[in-house]
Amino acid sequence: MSTTEQRVAVVTGAARGIGAATAVRLAAEGRAVAVLDLDEAGCAATVEKITAAGGTALAVGCDVADPARVEAAVERVVAGLGAPTILVNNAGVLRDNLLFKMSESDWDTVMNVHLRGAFLMSRACQKHMVDAGFGRIVNLSSSSALGNRGQVNYAAAKAGLQGFTKTLAKELGKFGITANSVAPGFIVTDMTAATAERVGMGFEEFQAAAATQIPVQRVGVPDDIANAIAFFTGDAAGFVSGQVMYVAGGPLN
Repeated sequence: MSTTEQRVAVVTGAARGIGAATAVRLAAEGRAVAVLDLDEAGCAATVEKITAAGGTALAVGCDVADPARVEAAVERVVAGLGAPTILVNNAGVLRDNLLFKMSESDWDTVMNVHLRGAFLMSRACQKHMVDAGFGRIVNLSSSSALGNRGQVNYAAAKAGLQGFTKTLAKELGKFGITANSVAPGFIVTDMTAATAERVGMGFEEFQAAAATQIPVQRVGVPDDIANAIAFFTGDAAGFVSGQVMYVAGGPLN
């Protein structure tokens, strides 16, 4: 870090997968990390990995779609670690189905976690960033934002996060706050395993098939995304804002 101050980072959906890898990476960068997930107990492994390496972390249970719980979670972070100036909106769920089979609940659940959650978390944290004159917000989009069969809800939410990101960049830039988005391609996580199951393929077979369509000829892993997020959250990225970085092993078109 280029500053002697330990910045406080909040990572949502950090019990596993991309969120966990990001929390560990940001801790390695010298951040104190609030590890948020719906189930606080599920954050234990991530927190233990950080603390075992000499870092500072706090597990916080939070439903990011619930405004009262979001406010309470951020208050816990402030009390336990300090005011957050880095926010990674990673929490996400899948409710995949073709349009004619998709229920209103499937649509609302995905919108609430991805879009409403990012809105509520950003609104709760930005006041601390404004006070500090420094802030970094990273929203997790996806290559599915370009459209993906069976994911009309997820694709819409992830595309929405890109517009959300660009608007935050315009509104908050004058306060020293940047907002950027990372859009992963195929990453080996529980979510992609669930997608393989939905389409009736074994996960290994699913990965192998995906790799043939990726220019670098391999699928991604959570650390690939954590590396990009670490860049956007760093002090040196202060002149980069409103961007969407596709981390997908090559062009998607």
